[in-house]
Amino acid sequence: MWFEPVSTLDLIIKGLLIGVVASAPMGPVGVLCIQRTLNKGRWYGFVTGIGAAFSDIIYALITGFGMSFVVDFIENKDNMFYLQMAGSIMLFFFGWYTYRCNPAKSIRPTSPRKGTLIHNMVTGFLVTFSNPLIIFLFVALFARFTFVVPDHVVQQSLGYLSVFVGAMIWWFVLTYFIDKVRSRFDVKGIYLLNRLIGVVVIVASIVGLAVTLTGLSL
Repeated sequence: MWFEPVSTLDLIIKGLLIGVVASAPMGPVGVLCIQRTLNKGRWYGFVTGIGAAFSDIIYALITGFGMSFVVDFIENKDNMFYLQMAGSIMLFFFGWYTYRCNPAKSIRPTSPRKGTLIHNMVTGFLVTFSNPLIIFLFVALFARFTFVVPDHVVQQSLGYLSVFVGAMIWWFVLTYFIDKVRSRFDVKGIYLLNRLIGVVVIVASIVGLAVTLTGLSL
């Protein structure tokens, strides 16, 4: 077992970062959240994000449990080095894809009816849950941050909870920001925001790759 003693605070911080990074790109649910914030009000957009966060934590748990079945592989330091390298590379291409894609294509006509907050949350969940490819993003993030640590059930559980909280923080901040600038926010704003997120992910992946190559901890 080569892992250093696990730090609960480290796992919580990593979980928060993973939750934010997994939620930030302006995919269909991100655009839907912004649309609902502009057309229905901030809390309708926020509960849409809550639904997405519930979907994210399900996929995060699936990813984590799947990786826990290959404990012998993860516990090998050389294997973890290559896993972190692969995670950083995958994050780089994910950031590049995010930077290049046009989120405006995900814009759909909104219903004139607001519906209930529960209905908006459920639809946010279904939109996110219908895209199982997010598992690959979680694999990259878990590998990059060495998030799956065997034999630390309590700390790992707090880490998963932090993923959910991180996602919630992202949707809360996003809807707050959109609500404050609603009179000046348009399709171009969505495009620029998505490009900024892509740049941040690309930079983070490059930093992670450099950290792995130099043998530092992250």
